[in-house]
Amino acid sequence: MVTKQFSGSSEDADLRRADSLAREIFSDVANKWALLIIESLGERTLRFSELRNAIEGVSHKMLTQNLRMLERNGLIERTVHPVVPPRVEYTLTEPGQALRVTIDGLCDWTHRYLGHIETSRHRFDA
Repeated sequence: MVTKQFSGSSEDADLRRADSLAREIFSDVANKWALLIIESLGERTLRFSELRNAIEGVSHKMLTQNLRMLERNGLIERTVHPVVPPRVEYTLTEPGQALRVTIDGLCDWTHRYLGHIETSRHRFDA
């Protein structure tokens, strides 16, 4: 068995662990499907089929994978109702709602600078 020795303080180790976790979470949620799921849920509770209908172009497989990842990271809550057929609903948790505020800010930024971005792209591509 190999034991790693940290040369810094326990605070340094905590910061390294937090940075590593932050990179992992950013990697998970910084994809179009995760962002669209969070935005689609908003302050509502939706079933799988309602989410799939709300997110144009998402496959069953991609929606399932992203819902599992968001649940694993504590951003959504999955509720299974014991009925036949089973009814499964998804809603944002408090951290998911907080992330939604950030996503809304990105969307607002996009709308605000859309003209500038399009002009820059046309100029660059010419």
